[in-house]
Amino acid sequence: MTDAEPGTRQPAGPISPDLTDLRETLRSLEIFARLTEDQLDWLTSVSHPAVCEDGEVLFRDGDEATHFYVLLDGGLVVTKVVDGREEVLTRHYAHEVTGEQHDNKPSAAHRFTGELPLLTEGGYVATVAASGTTTVLAYPKAVFLEMLARCQGVAAVLLPVLAWRIKSSEVQARNRATVEALGTLAAGLAHELNNPAAAVARAAEDLGTAVDLLTATAQAWGAAAGDEERAAFDRLVAALEKAAPPADGDAIDQADDLDDIEDWAVDVGANRPEVLASGVSDLGLDLDWLRAHLVQVGEDALPAALDHLAAVLETRALTAELRAAGPRISQLVAATRDYANLDRAPEQQFSVTEGIDNTLTMLRAKLARVKVVRDYAPGLPRLTGYPSELNQVWTNLVDNAVDAMGGEGTLGLHARVEGGCLVVEVADTGHGIPEETLPRIFEPFYTTKDVGKGTGLGLHLSYRIVTQRHRGSLSARSVPGDTRMTVRLPLGGTADGAVCAVPGA
Repeated sequence: MTDAEPGTRQPAGPISPDLTDLRETLRSLEIFARLTEDQLDWLTSVSHPAVCEDGEVLFRDGDEATHFYVLLDGGLVVTKVVDGREEVLTRHYAHEVTGEQHDNKPSAAHRFTGELPLLTEGGYVATVAASGTTTVLAYPKAVFLEMLARCQGVAAVLLPVLAWRIKSSEVQARNRATVEALGTLAAGLAHELNNPAAAVARAAEDLGTAVDLLTATAQAWGAAAGDEERAAFDRLVAALEKAAPPADGDAIDQADDLDDIEDWAVDVGANRPEVLASGVSDLGLDLDWLRAHLVQVGEDALPAALDHLAAVLETRALTAELRAAGPRISQLVAATRDYANLDRAPEQQFSVTEGIDNTLTMLRAKLARVKVVRDYAPGLPRLTGYPSELNQVWTNLVDNAVDAMGGEGTLGLHARVEGGCLVVEVADTGHGIPEETLPRIFEPFYTTKDVGKGTGLGLHLSYRIVTQRHRGSLSARSVPGDTRMTVRLPLGGTADGAVCAVPGA
């Protein structure tokens, strides 16, 4: 065999075996054990063993599928690059290796590879390389298909192995999706917690100094002020409590007010004029308002009044930061709990839109340049099912939509009731899915992403969660600029006899 591409070493050329020995070797393999003498004679005539040195590649992930391989001696390692990391999916051995059995892998599964893409008209879904000196039989696609037609015993062994491989890959993908979801959860939570946590840390650090200043200025003000002045100051503080920051305001006018208050405070001898000016102007108040409320404070006591007022405003601003940050942290923790459905029964009543919103919270960092449009019909009913699993569906659909848009565009989330179904649509303005590939996107291992950027199982797992676990349907339609993934879920829940099918299907 010749090199397929630079850096890819293919198996060495065929060796010349003794045909009698080869025939007996084929008979000893489980996949060929049921063949008749005539079938074995034909198979021997089309079999050409080849030797691969350690590390030589039989085929790479994404390559066009051209051969079916049978392992005679040595071993094979099956790998796949997922998100830039090469993962070992499994190993095949010609002879039993103690401690290497896992996931109830059938013994026959060790002895052949490459059948799936030949049957599905796709590319190879993993990379397979020799582990040690290895001998294989490489059957071209045409010979493999003729083998299935001529030798029914081959299919009897191959199909159960194929089913196991798909199931095992789904389990691996589900576990990987769980880990990725936890990573998304952790990254999203860390990103969202950063601002309120930083605000808490900053306010806590500054609050000690502010309280000390509040105590000192209170003492100075108490010593400088008379009863009427203290009463006037109390009325000023009460008026400030009722003042709320303006919803909208002219930034230039506010800056002018801040400068006026600061200049006046400097003129009358205040020690912290900038803090005072910032606190008063942030409430939308100006110098005239402040002077009107301090008209009963004498000239000698005015600096102490302004210093104490600055300390009051600073302390209140810091406590306001803490009050705002605390609920935000609580909201994030609640969203995380609801997203993961911790400490809840597996099947329960839940709000679909709450799950979607919690998913958006977890993916907020990835949605930074995406316009999110929510269109939820009012009064949507609650469903009975598995919300944590559906959250994985929403995560997958939203994540795919963002990828299709290159990280920026419009993401539409629509929810409504149609007949006996709750319908959720995830729409994006990305490049779209080619018409010829659209019917295959829910197939296992089928992906339109570049090699190494997807497993080809995300949409397949989402399809199974929706259709098998929730008796619903998942469909897609796409044109450039408008791709819609539509999920239909029965209002009666998973136990309901009705199934939400795709209209017209």
